[in-house]
Amino acid sequence: MQFIDQVVIEVEAGKGGDGIVAFRREKYVPAGGPSGGNGGRGGSVIFVARENLQTLLDFRYKHLFKAEDGDRGGPNNCTGAGGKDLVVEVPCGTAIYDAGTGAMLGDLITPGQVFRVAEGGKGGLGNQHFLSNRNRAPEFSLPGLPGEMKVLRMELKLLAEVGIIGLPNAGKSTLISSLSSARPKIADYPFTTLVPNLGVVRKPTGDGTVFADIPGLIEGASLGVGLGHDFLRHIERTRVLLHLIDATSEDVIGDYNTIQQELQAYGRGLAKRSQIVALNKIDAVDRDTVDLEALATQLNQISHSPVFIISAVTRTGLDPMLQEIWRTLDQMNTAEALEAVV
Repeated sequence: MQFIDQVVIEVEAGKGGDGIVAFRREKYVPAGGPSGGNGGRGGSVIFVARENLQTLLDFRYKHLFKAEDGDRGGPNNCTGAGGKDLVVEVPCGTAIYDAGTGAMLGDLITPGQVFRVAEGGKGGLGNQHFLSNRNRAPEFSLPGLPGEMKVLRMELKLLAEVGIIGLPNAGKSTLISSLSSARPKIADYPFTTLVPNLGVVRKPTGDGTVFADIPGLIEGASLGVGLGHDFLRHIERTRVLLHLIDATSEDVIGDYNTIQQELQAYGRGLAKRSQIVALNKIDAVDRDTVDLEALATQLNQISHSPVFIISAVTRTGLDPMLQEIWRTLDQMNTAEALEAVV
């Protein structure tokens, strides 16, 4: 399935039905009088978040979403039928913006969450509504009002608690395949990962935590360079960042700083997000020439974050790293629970 995480669409709610002019003509109703009914309300456009959807692909080929118009009123004071609402299913994690102003209109996170994005127009009033002592036979009615029309920009931001970041070929896809049942494409050339991959990692308690493997970032990613800049938004919702660094690199510290600079440039608080650093690919390092422990200590002094020495291929060091991730998430949950009480 093609992964699409940004689209621009147009939504149009239904027009309200027109009110009508009608009079009672029954043989045994001598007074007669106006009996034109009101028009029905136009249908609205409603977005619903669905857990089983993973991409905005359906919106790539259909750009206009229009709800039904309301029916015109009828005689004998009958109100026209309302237009049927148009229910549009979107993936959980979809943010909805006004394409013109850039203002966020809605953010659908939880399964089943509903957002009425365009309101249907009100039905017009029939002539029976204008009956008065001064006007016993009104011969006019009102048309229905148009429904709301909007041009929307939709962004899908993956819902994951842990985001795996790093330069291309740091071993992110290998790590997520080792930790979960996800099977991303893996190769020894840059930018193997072209789309974010999700994997569920089981805690010792049996609960599942979603990890996201974000395509590799390079210098200038926040400005649109490389592939990763389109996917920085996917770590906006993550609670913990797992920064993976290739231990075979000639400049491990430089690699770390490159990613940190991109997070800082992108903004939205990513640089302040809780991080755990992992030196990966230690199975390919010549221990006689590289002092991994010294590198880890240096990274710890620079990052002020826990640093682990691991191999995603041989699964060396993964358990202590996961324990630190679970501990960090538990601390966050406890802090959030205390804030909610206060």
